This record gives sequence, structure tokens and C-alpha cells, in this order.
Amino acid sequence: MEEKRMVTVTVDGTEHTYPYGTPYRTVAADFQDKIPYDILLVDRGGKLCELHKPLDRDCTLRMVTAQEKPGIQTYERSAVFLMLKAFYDVVGREDVERLSVEYSLSSALFIRAQGRFTLDRDLLDRVEARMRELSAQALPITKQSISTDDAVELFQREQLIHKAQLFRFRINSRVNVYSLDGFVDYFYGYMVPDTSYIKCFGLELFENGLVLRLPTQKDPDHLGDFRPSKKVFWELYESTLRSQALNASNVAELNTTISQGGATPLILAHEAMMEKKIGDIAAEIAARKGVRFVMIAGPSSSGKTTFSHRLSTQLRACGLRPHAIATDNYFVDRDKTPRDEKGNYDFEGLGAMDVAQFNTDMVRLLNGETVELPTFNFKKGAREYNGNFLTLGEGDVLVIEGIHCLNDKFTHSLPKESKYRIYISCLTTLNIDDHNRIPTTDARLLRRIERDARTRGHSAQATIRMWPSVRRGEEENIFPFQDSADVIFNSALIYETALLKSYVQPLLFGVPQDSEEHIEAKRLLKFLNYFLPIPADDVPKTSLMREFIGGGCYQV
Repeated sequence: MEEKRMVTVTVDGTEHTYPYGTPYRTVAADFQDKIPYDILLVDRGGKLCELHKPLDRDCTLRMVTAQEKPGIQTYERSAVFLMLKAFYDVVGREDVERLSVEYSLSSALFIRAQGRFTLDRDLLDRVEARMRELSAQALPITKQSISTDDAVELFQREQLIHKAQLFRFRINSRVNVYSLDGFVDYFYGYMVPDTSYIKCFGLELFENGLVLRLPTQKDPDHLGDFRPSKKVFWELYESTLRSQALNASNVAELNTTISQGGATPLILAHEAMMEKKIGDIAAEIAARKGVRFVMIAGPSSSGKTTFSHRLSTQLRACGLRPHAIATDNYFVDRDKTPRDEKGNYDFEGLGAMDVAQFNTDMVRLLNGETVELPTFNFKKGAREYNGNFLTLGEGDVLVIEGIHCLNDKFTHSLPKESKYRIYISCLTTLNIDDHNRIPTTDARLLRRIERDARTRGHSAQATIRMWPSVRRGEEENIFPFQDSADVIFNSALIYETALLKSYVQPLLFGVPQDSEEHIEAKRLLKFLNYFLPIPADDVPKTSLMREFIGGGCYQV
């Protein structure tokens, strides 16, 4: 009898041998007791592998849990699959018209459910009980490669029309589909090997749908807090309706529009919608006679600078005289900047700002005094005064942009009635299909990669590397204050990923395969493959997208 070939696996610098064809799950089990959370994937020399896959070569492995981005995404995806299966089991496939996973909302996913059923607590209890029953059975989640034509036929038969439509734009001849106890679906990304891995979840009614509550990357064994921003939710919901009105609520519909020559009308229609919204905000500010400070805050790559310019134009059209102030000019001098736990300068926290001087200057302006405004010299790390004097007269308003603009501690001396607060973020509602959502952070990251490359000479690798620290700063300094805004402005544009594809794709291919950032770059490249590209020719010079791709009429 032929001796079975052995494979050498290196984990944490130590070599181990396993028979050829051993599933990665078996290898992971040998190291699980040394790792506090469930191993969900393995990283084989920079390539993520699902646990059902067999060992077929000598390799170095790293275990991936839900404390890493690929791990928590795998858990979320698998939990959605389990929820869909349970919902169809409880209600009956024929009575479900549509189950649509819309967007993330405070450690949960908002889901719209339509069909011949009553969405109430009793139904959710039964669905959740079925999810736990399926989880306890440790049912396998299997992966199968089928032809693209067969996939189109399959999803047409299952009445998942958007999935079938999506694959018509697929270049690859084959598609990977997942099965769970006879239920078949397509997902963009990896899955756990069986339902026993999906233990932490919950269902709750929310507004006109339900939410699937999930754990967080920080604490994968417990549900994250569910404290949703109602203002952000309704802006997302209204944006979804606008996308539906433009017949572009998912990638399949967007690709269909592009392929039929409808890209330019779509661009112009969405830009017109955005301009109307900015005009409405300006009109509301003008109607509030006591407003002298327009405070704008939002996370990275939301388009704050271009938005400020466009809002200023609309304020002028309303008879006001706007003056732009960047709060970055009120940084404390570099030697007074606080440091984080790693000893690096913390430019994101409120301690990096000269709050006292900002408030003094703003109160003096409010009282009609003439104030010399500072300019921060980033090369010297010091504030300078270069004769920039300002006096507020009748009809003058300050348009102030900065990450702390919604935090009352930053503007503690200014009367509430003198402030109009705007939260701006790229809240994309475009999804790949009903069961595969696009995180809003992906849209912002793509924007940031292109802008960093164009204006700062940064590689995509560098931008991806620093993105987690940017996100941590947003979680601490921006998101907690979003509900204090007078208005939420959604800067996401339906067409932007199709536009950015041609710009960002080459940059992502430049991320070295042996780097830690390669896994994320590869994920983004796969994501971009779903989109047909569109050129920038018909994107207006005033568009928010010009802040990222260049060619705009504003100095940003």
C-alpha cells in the first residue's frame, strides 16, 4: 500500500506534520486551546483559506479569529446565511417576497422583510429559535463551484432576481455558491464550516424592519451594544428610496444602467438631488436668524471640504456672507500635543485642540469685535498669525469644519441658538445584492486611497495600513456626537464606486503580496470586480467626487 504523503505546517515558528488532504479545521483544532476565540479562517502565507479546505502543500499558517477584520466579516456573513435559512424555514419560502440586508446599524444589520406574514415579536422569536436549533445541529455549510449560466438559472428559479442579474455581468465562467441544509445562496466572501460556529446573535424589531444583532471585533463572544442613531437610520432609509427612484439600488441595476448608456443621466440626476439637499440646508440656516456658526463634522473622506464650499455657495444665494474656518488652525503647538498609549502624537483627541483660544476668538467675533485668526504651520508644528483679521457684520456666518464640531465641549462658550450643526458622512445604500451589503467604510476607504495617492503620494498599502487608526479616532471623537446634529447629510453617490474603479484598481494591484495589507487589497479588488467602470468626463466640476479624483473647481 502506498504510504500517505505528509505535509509540513509551520505555526508560530514550530513545524507540525499532517497527512496530505487534512482539512484546515483539523489543524486549527490543535491550536484552539491556545487562542481565546473561535478560529474561523487560516491565513496561509497571505492568502485566506476556509476551514473546510484540505492541506495540499507545505505551508505557514496563522489562525484568524473574529478579532480581525476578515474574521468578523466571515462571522457576520455566516450569521446572515443562518438567519435567511431560519426565516425561510419558519415563514415558508413561497410566502417570503423579499429579505434584504440593507446596512450596518450600531453592531447590528438592518433588514427589510416583505411577504405574506406579519413581522412581529412572535415571528422573530420563532426565527431566532430556529437559528439556535440549526446552530446546535452543527450543520455543514458547503461550498460548490457551478457554471455562471447555472447560477443565473438557479437564482431566477429561487426568485432572487438581483443575484441572477448580477451574474450576467460576470466575466468568470464559474461561481461559488454555499449550501446549508438544502438552502443555496451566493455570498461575497468566506464562510465558517458549519453552523455551530454561529452562537452569538439576536433578532429585534426596529422601525419598519428588523435587526440582526451581532458581536463586535473587540469582543466576539458577546453582542455589541445596540444604540442606533435614529437620525442616521432615517437618512439611510431616505437615501435607499432615492436610489430606488433612480433604479440603482444594487450593483446589478447600476451595471444595467451603465451598459445601456445611462451613466450620464444617472450622474446628473444624483448630483441634482445632492445640490437640492444642500440648497435646502442653506435655506434652513438663513431662516434661523440667530445662526452665526455653521459647524460641520464627519468621518474621514466624507467630502467635508467640498461640501463646505458648495454650502457656502448656496448660503450666498440666500443672501448670507459665509467665511470658512478650519479648526485645524487651532491645534496646540506640537510640543503640547498629547500622546497615545504607544507614544505617538494624538492629533484626533480634543486635547490636541486649543479649545480655550477657539472659544475666546469665536465669542469675540459673536460680540462684533475684530479678531486676528491663526494659521497652523504644520511643518513647524506651531500656530502663526499672518494678519488674517475678521469682523462679523449683519449677514456674516462662519462655516467651520473639523472633527470636533459637534462636540459641545469644543464650542462650550457659544450659545446654542448661534450654532447650526451638520453631520456629513458617506452613507452608501448601494448593495451588491439583497444578501450582500457594501459597508460604508469600504466606500470611504476607496475614496481615501485615491486621494492619498493623488495629493500626498501615498501608496494604497500605506493608506490601508493606517485606516484602522483613523477608524478608532472616528469611533471616539465623531460617531458619539452624530445625533446632536441639526441635519445629517449623506455624501454617498450611487455611481462613485464605478467611477473610482479605474483609479483605485491599479493602486491596489501595487500592494505587495507579502505584506499584511495584501489581504485587504485583494478583498477590495474582488469587490471592485462586480462593477462596470464609468469615465469621469461627465462628473461635474462641483461634484464631491472631484475632491478625490481631481479636476474640480474648488481648491481642496
